Amino acid sequence: MFVPLTPIRALYRAVDLYGRKVGVVSGEQRFTYAEFGERVERLAFGLRAEGVGPGDRVAYLSFNTHQLLEGYYAAPMIRAIVMPLNVRLTAAELTGILNHAEPSVLIYEADFAPLVEQLKPACPAVRQWVEAGAPYEELLGRGRVARPDIFSYDEGEIAELFYTSGSTGIPKGVTLSHRTLYMHMLSVSATFYNDDTMVELHTIPLFHANGWGRPQCATFHGLKQVMVRRFEPAGVLRLIEEEGATSMSLVPTMANALLNCAEVGQFNLSSLRQVHLGGAASSPELVARMEKVFPCQIMAGYGLTETSPVATSARDKSTVTYADEADRLRHRAMTGWPLPGCEIRVVDAQMNDVPRDMESFGEIVIRGDNVMDGYYKEPQATRDVLRDGWLHTGDMAVWDAENYVHIVDRKKDIIISGGENISSIEVERAIAAHPAVFECAVVAAPDAQWGEVPAAFIAVKPGHTLEQAELCAFLAERIAKFKMPRRFQFRELPLPKTGTGKILKRELRESLWAGKDSRVQG
Repeated sequence: MFVPLTPIRALYRAVDLYGRKVGVVSGEQRFTYAEFGERVERLAFGLRAEGVGPGDRVAYLSFNTHQLLEGYYAAPMIRAIVMPLNVRLTAAELTGILNHAEPSVLIYEADFAPLVEQLKPACPAVRQWVEAGAPYEELLGRGRVARPDIFSYDEGEIAELFYTSGSTGIPKGVTLSHRTLYMHMLSVSATFYNDDTMVELHTIPLFHANGWGRPQCATFHGLKQVMVRRFEPAGVLRLIEEEGATSMSLVPTMANALLNCAEVGQFNLSSLRQVHLGGAASSPELVARMEKVFPCQIMAGYGLTETSPVATSARDKSTVTYADEADRLRHRAMTGWPLPGCEIRVVDAQMNDVPRDMESFGEIVIRGDNVMDGYYKEPQATRDVLRDGWLHTGDMAVWDAENYVHIVDRKKDIIISGGENISSIEVERAIAAHPAVFECAVVAAPDAQWGEVPAAFIAVKPGHTLEQAELCAFLAERIAKFKMPRRFQFRELPLPKTGTGKILKRELRESLWAGKDSRVQG
């Protein structure tokens, strides 16, 4: 029997099997899955009453809330497209995205009302602006759609539209179909979810890759989903204890913030079973520190907006035996091996597999059920990355005979100094191992002799001091001399980041090449 694949099936599975169970916790509000399902149906009716039809975009400018989660299902339910926006973008950046995507409706939290007033005159395509308070509840009060016929859906239609972080250039709109989302959900479910008692803590914003990859899975399995409206370390630790959270996803900067939270020892964190690290490179040192504080499985992973997003995880593999504790931590911090339904290779420019020796660089290419349909309104950009039946990620990596992949760097972030290729990630991991370092970034700086050299931007932990000579002596034992940063800048917290917590290397790099930052120490 052919039954269309759509995340709407995840919603009704939760309604049918877990209707009386608390499914969504958002601040002081708690909804059973039956109540959540009704709210989704009411939102779908309200959107349709506003003229939203198949293919129309419904944008959100919101932190993690139940209203945003409702939109994940209500828009696709009426065959529209849900489009969460990065809340940390400027008015100019959001204007560019909105005028490119042209959503019919934008739903926003009251916090963003001043920003919305700037956007309204600049974004004429948005017909309706709905505040997520009384106006939103009025929208839900207009009526309720009947339970839709699953056979009425075209699984190839686009259900979600996410714009990339823009950390390496202009954001692009990634289109994900009903089928792609459903298959990704099954892939993640088969890997990480094994019972319905788990409690998912939505720590990462749902406009971020690691954020939106979880809601469909959690709903499908009837898990309690706890919305973390804004990431605040002590608040997250409190929610783990109060709600009995079993799993959460973090970017390394978030993990660092939790580890350095003054209240970290005051909460019972024993309910946690797994913490997923993604969005940026992790290190064995970070995994080790996390395991001491959070006594559960800590594992890195990898994905992109273009892969729905999760493609790999550094979970255990039965055919891999660790040589020692250091080897175990090293594997846990790696990019990992593919999830079901996803194939990964590391290739050279001619699409030949590079040797599996953990030394030969190549580009990660991916194909599978989780890969995007393409970039919205960008056919050439789509053709540029979807070639030869594979998604070309732009991520450089090494791999081994067990298909463990280890990212070395982005193509754009490789530093070529005097003909030598230097991985900025490798140097960052070495710097981050110093106990006084809170966070760091390494980029290429111009150099008359070598063409370019590594430059390190470092934020020191509060209450600590760190001098360049001390750091260089520390690094001398960990990286080769040619990889040593030639320039250092010690900054106040925090380093500039995207709305998803990634350090903005592009901004740091441009400050050097434009000659704007004379404070960099040589």
